[in-house]
Amino acid sequence: MRRSWLAIPAAFVLAGCYHVTVDTGMAPSATVIEQPWALGFVYGLIAPPTVESKSTCPKGVAKVESQMSLVNGLVSMLTASIVTPMTIKVTCAM
Repeated sequence: MRRSWLAIPAAFVLAGCYHVTVDTGMAPSATVIEQPWALGFVYGLIAPPTVESKSTCPKGVAKVESQMSLVNGLVSMLTASIVTPMTIKVTCAM
C-alpha cells in the first residue's frame, strides 16, 4: 500500500518538464530575447504570442528554445490546463 502513494509524487517529478531547442546553424550572438511566462491556453492549443525578433535580431535567429518548468507545469495542472505557461528564449545570430 505504501508504494502506491509514492507513485503520485514520482509522476509529478518525471512528467513536469519539457524542453525543445531549434538550432538554425547560424553563429549565436550575445543578444537574447526571453519571455519567462509566455501564456498559452487550453492545453497549448492557443499558442503564446509570437516573439517579435525582427527588430532585435537584424541578422536572423540562431536558436529558439521553449521549455515548461516544474512551476509552469504546476500552474497548468492547477488550472486544468486552461492556462499553459512556458519560457521562450530566442538567441540572435551574429
